[in-house]
Amino acid sequence: MTTIAWFHCFAGIAGDMALGACLDAGADLEEVREMLRRLPVGGWSIEDEQTMRGGIAATRAVVRAEEQQVVRTHAHISGLLAEARLPERVRSRSLRVFQMLAEVEGKLHRRSPDQVHFHEVGSLDAIVDIVGTCSALEVLGIDDVRASAVATGTGMVRSSHGMLPNPAPAVVQLLAGAPIYGIDVTTELTTPTGAALLAGLCSGFGPIPAMLVERSGFGAGTRELDSMPNLTQVVIGVAAARNEAPADGQPINLIETNLDDVSGEVVAHTVDALMAAGALDAWTAVITMKKGRPAVKVSVLCDVSDTSRLRDLLAHETGTLGIRVHQIQRWPFPRSVDQVEVEGYPIRVKRSAWHVKVEYEDAAFVAKLSGRSVREVVSLAEAAARVDYDKAVASDALDDADETSSGDLEPPTQLPTRPRPTRPAG
Repeated sequence: MTTIAWFHCFAGIAGDMALGACLDAGADLEEVREMLRRLPVGGWSIEDEQTMRGGIAATRAVVRAEEQQVVRTHAHISGLLAEARLPERVRSRSLRVFQMLAEVEGKLHRRSPDQVHFHEVGSLDAIVDIVGTCSALEVLGIDDVRASAVATGTGMVRSSHGMLPNPAPAVVQLLAGAPIYGIDVTTELTTPTGAALLAGLCSGFGPIPAMLVERSGFGAGTRELDSMPNLTQVVIGVAAARNEAPADGQPINLIETNLDDVSGEVVAHTVDALMAAGALDAWTAVITMKKGRPAVKVSVLCDVSDTSRLRDLLAHETGTLGIRVHQIQRWPFPRSVDQVEVEGYPIRVKRSAWHVKVEYEDAAFVAKLSGRSVREVVSLAEAAARVDYDKAVASDALDDADETSSGDLEPPTQLPTRPRPTRPAG
């Protein structure tokens, strides 16, 4: 069974808010501290403070750190994590978060990722926030992390680089491809540390996924806000079994329009805008309309509650004179997000009952670092994922054999193998 943590970022997210939410949901603080003590740095402490925000009970993660005149590079932090002897999933998740930060900071300051100097996010309290959150997820047994659309503020914020627009440039870059929206609040709702946690840990963004909810918690931000409770929520639950599909399909809507007078650039921008606004999927197809006119059909899948908003967005971006909506059902088959290593670097893989899909961004990043082709990295990651799966199947079979060997049933004489789809002849 896959255990999912879904972060509800209705008031944004920061590193201490994510950590506080996990502690509020039941992560044992002493276990988190024990993992953090493995970092070869001192001068920090962490406490959990029970508080209220907007009438909702929450936990605030209070991280205190001695001021240090140390500006850490990405390579420095990677070395700290490698030396710390953390659980593999905590180490790889933490590395992934800092890798995302290094890539974005490198683009913004025109430096290679290894030469990036972290300022706020390289400070000791930010390291504790990031590694502490990854440790708390491990304590909670989280296999897959997801998040809602992410709220951001407006105006300007102060940083080590001076005054910056809100949301900060790093936040915008880190959340590229994720659904975000602005709120008229002149407060930094989403910080670079919070955005990096989402970018490095989340397998997807959108409404709360189908799960059997087991627990939830709220992490409190430092400030009180007049317009909303300054909180990040985490909801934790178990997804359906790997090979099960829901008995009844999920009701969704299909929005479509035909366009014969819009440029390719506008169509491409429209698809990107729809995905950023929360569409479940969006695509185009070449069609022929009346009088033999070439045209493009834009199709959008969305939750029923998002239909009017996405319909209006499609009309606004394309200027179409008509849109049709069909109510349909879909059966999203369960999948899990696992992680394998290629050349010592973590790569995420999505696994369903019949297929393993390697995350392209991870494969491209490892290809750049290792000098291998993307195709080669993908092949190695798929092979590693299959080996891990076979080990898990073998372990389950041995557990079943142990349970039945003392009874009347004979233990299995042959371990089950992974089912593989057959390819048609010809």
